[in-house]
Amino acid sequence: MNNVFVVNAGSSSLKYQLINMENEGVLAAGNCERIGIDGGIITYKWNGEKKVIHEELKSHKDALDKVVSLLMSGETKVIESMDDIVAVGHRIAFSLSQSNEITDEVLATIESTIDMFPLHLPAMITGIKACRETFAGKVQVAVYDNSFHLSMPQKAYMYAVPYEYYEKYGIRRYGYHGTSHRYVTLRLAQLLGKKPEELKIVSCHLGNGSSITAVDCGKSIDTTMGYTPLAGLMMGTRSGDIDPAVIGAIAQREHLDIDQMISLLNKKCGLLGISGVSSDARDVVDAMDAGNERAALACHMLRYQIKKYIGSYAAAMGGLDAVIFTGGMGENSAPLREEVCEGMEYFGIKLDKELNNVRGKERRISTEDSRTQVWLIPTNEELMIARDAYAIYQSKQ
Repeated sequence: MNNVFVVNAGSSSLKYQLINMENEGVLAAGNCERIGIDGGIITYKWNGEKKVIHEELKSHKDALDKVVSLLMSGETKVIESMDDIVAVGHRIAFSLSQSNEITDEVLATIESTIDMFPLHLPAMITGIKACRETFAGKVQVAVYDNSFHLSMPQKAYMYAVPYEYYEKYGIRRYGYHGTSHRYVTLRLAQLLGKKPEELKIVSCHLGNGSSITAVDCGKSIDTTMGYTPLAGLMMGTRSGDIDPAVIGAIAQREHLDIDQMISLLNKKCGLLGISGVSSDARDVVDAMDAGNERAALACHMLRYQIKKYIGSYAAAMGGLDAVIFTGGMGENSAPLREEVCEGMEYFGIKLDKELNNVRGKERRISTEDSRTQVWLIPTNEELMIARDAYAIYQSKQ
């Protein structure tokens, strides 16, 4: 069997899927939580069944070894042996290359970017090293969150700072959520029976972290996140775009250094900072519905920003064929989608409120006569990672 094991490692967690590449079906999936912390938990789903195991998980490798045991034995068995797994795909935050096999040199390159992603990359690297032991001899592949955006033209990715900082330090827009944007835009082309090269799409990945991407002829030409995932839309706890002078003004008055300010912008702003309620959009919406004015302000600010980016990206592409909503909020919040699309008839957008009254289901939610189609497409980053890993495995045969 040609199966790919997909890994998304966090500091104390490890999400996984085992995907059969012959039919792209998920054989098993789950999450290992509280790794290295008392009270470890393994969630394991297979064949419509679910098992939750409470067991100490000393390390990421320990968690992986226990998942492999579940894959190959007892009632949870879905494969005969490790020979049924041909490759391992890893979600990695950043690179200046497309998906590639993780050699020692590639791993060293990934490690060299830790300063950009101190919260995410160390865990991802830990996941790689653990998988190299547990899945010894298997092709290990890195799939990068930003690689889809490497097609952006220089006029879109450059910042108006002295050019030498780009040359010396690589200061530029990189963008993230690329694997998600790539999946939903390819899926939409498939649903419409068209080639990606025929479409102008604005893809809205909206969750606790959010980004919007302009996809013209199958390629990302602009995206909201920047040098780091802090830029663009306001998010759960991130400020999104902000006048840089505000940073100095707050820092001076609150006696904060630059590291403290960056932490504040990443962890205390966004929906949480405006609402004062929560970073979880569901909690903020509930508070708005209960009459909380600051929660309502936070919701309306976010939806207004999404609307602005859709309009600006339509202008950048010289047209718009479709808008996609994906991610936790994008897939599950009908009121968000309705408010974003309201008043956008000028762009050919007509939302069908009845079709829009849905959560997490793939469907067109615009009217039949809407010149610009609007779609809800649940993202599937794991499948994209598996496809890339499998393609690299096949290239080596």
